[in-house]
Amino acid sequence: LVSASNSPGGLPDLWELSPVRFDAEDNSTAESVIDRLFPVDALLCCGRSTAEFATRPREEWRGQLAQQALIVPSPMSTRAGKRINGEGESEHTRDNTGPRRHLIVEFDKDERGQKIPIGEQCAALWHLNSYLPLVLVVHSGGKSLHSWFYCASTPEAGLLRFFRYAVSLGADNRLWLREQFVRMPEGRRDNGNRQAVYYFAPEEIN
Repeated sequence: LVSASNSPGGLPDLWELSPVRFDAEDNSTAESVIDRLFPVDALLCCGRSTAEFATRPREEWRGQLAQQALIVPSPMSTRAGKRINGEGESEHTRDNTGPRRHLIVEFDKDERGQKIPIGEQCAALWHLNSYLPLVLVVHSGGKSLHSWFYCASTPEAGLLRFFRYAVSLGADNRLWLREQFVRMPEGRRDNGNRQAVYYFAPEEIN
């Protein structure tokens, strides 16, 4: 992975670099983050798990986001869409996921299947920040970070080059899928672990 003298060496350094910081657990935090990440009229697909989810307008989710574990990082285009296998419809499909708004990078395991240390993950995501604006870093509540890069105005070909480069550094290639669930900022895993925000730069969103 990438390392540099000006890269954050771990989560405390990343938190110090954050333009907006959250100190305490507060149910309003998830709400305030999502309000800055998405348009007010966005359709959002969120869930407690990959089996329990829904697509609703932003205002219908008001007050419930802190109890959700997952979110699709781009607005949905419709409430439901056709499943890939053609068997009916679902509220979470590629068909009803709208254009990319945020591209998520997760450094989890290296080529040997070993967990990548948090310090190395921080250095890599900070390096990628020189190519696309880093908006948000969420701890998964496990052993990895979900880094949100704002990409609404970036051509798909450029995003693919960026993401392939991230994968060459150890990123999970599954997060290229537009419909892929990621960790809800300041939400909760099913084991109760907080998915804490360590970096938030909403001014990077045009």
